[in-house]
Amino acid sequence: MLRWSPLAPATVLLLLFLAGPIGYCVYIAFTDTQLTGQESASFVGLANFRHAFGDPAFLNAVVLTLVFTVISSILGQNTLGLALAGLMRRASRPVRSLTGAMVITAWVLPEIVAGFLLYTFFERRGTLNALLGWLHLPAQNWLFTLPILAVSFANVWRGTAFSMLIYSAALSEIPQEITESAQVDGAGGLRRLWHITLPMIRRSIGTNLMLNTLQTLSVFGLIWAMTRGGPGNRSQTLPVFMYDQAFLKSLIGYGTAVALLLLLVGAVFSVVYLRLMREEV
Repeated sequence: MLRWSPLAPATVLLLLFLAGPIGYCVYIAFTDTQLTGQESASFVGLANFRHAFGDPAFLNAVVLTLVFTVISSILGQNTLGLALAGLMRRASRPVRSLTGAMVITAWVLPEIVAGFLLYTFFERRGTLNALLGWLHLPAQNWLFTLPILAVSFANVWRGTAFSMLIYSAALSEIPQEITESAQVDGAGGLRRLWHITLPMIRRSIGTNLMLNTLQTLSVFGLIWAMTRGGPGNRSQTLPVFMYDQAFLKSLIGYGTAVALLLLLVGAVFSVVYLRLMREEV
């Protein structure tokens, strides 16, 4: 028992500030707690969860969350980060420094600041339409016509640096002799990528996908600053829907139930990635 005593303070703090609030949230999700107009809360069992799965707005939020995650994280940040890491290995030092500085600057910006910057880019009188007008191409209100794609692009712009850093470190660990031997044997760039590079960084890919997916599932400030989930509910992902129900409509119990369902979605993604990352027998 004595060897565990140094961990006791950290364990107590985790139980107090992590496990305690999570346990209280689980309890709240099974009640009809509201912010206003209620004297006391009642235990309602699974009513909040049944209401969620019968709520078209919730199901719409689930679909949009999956679309947002697949486009901006799995396809966008992951693929672009790998491409940038590969290109920067072959670029000159000034190009690497400039590209790295630009990408990392977008990453370190607070989420709400990045949201306002991308809002001015996609807004009807914003930078994108100005560029399209200069090229004599038709402009449109991107935040109205393609809101989920606009916020997905914004998340790619902001979060690609993390994937780039992960893959830069992974690619640097690949022995140069293996790549050179494959090149001497006549393997082209695509074959080297598919048969050598990707298998050797498989675990880094899995780790990056898991971390990026979990971060993307919880994105709120970026979407709220750009569209507030609109127009209507066409960019209302689960975090935005949860905020709307819990704090704008004062349905804390229902909003907390949605938060637990979002936690379950993240757990499913994590289990899938962890299984993919297992060592092949």
